[in-house]
Formats: sequence, structure tokens, C-alpha cells
Amino acid sequence: AVPGSTVELGCSARGDPAPQVQWHKERGDLPWGRHEVDREHTLRLYAVTAADAGTYVCTAQSQLGTAAATTFLHI
Repeated sequence: AVPGSTVELGCSARGDPAPQVQWHKERGDLPWGRHEVDREHTLRLYAVTAADAGTYVCTAQSQLGTAAATTFLHI
């Protein structure tokens, strides 16, 4: 991603009952005040900086179990 841009990271999780979805950064916190997660579980990072580079994890959890997916963001 280009510094200063907005990045969208998608996470598709479905089930019955619907799983709870959470995003986190593997080493560190999501950028405070510069991120949001929408209804479709897409993580948006605003005005990205070099500090935002790293591995992001989407975790979906329900009574049936837990599944996770990772992606790496390069700035």
C-alpha cells in the first residue's frame, strides 16, 4: 500500500449461527482512531503509515468452533 492511502482487508465468514468476527494485528494494536470494521467484516485502515505494515488476523468464532485467516500488509 502507498503511505497515506486507505487499505481494505476483507474477511468472509458465514454460518448458522452467524460467527462473531474480530480483527487484530499480530504484533501490535490496530491503528487507534484510523480503522473501522464494517458489517461485512471488512477492515479499513485510513492514512496508513510504515508502522501499519505487518500481519493482520481475522478470527471467526461460533459454537461450532473457530477459524482464522491471515494477510500481510506491505507499506
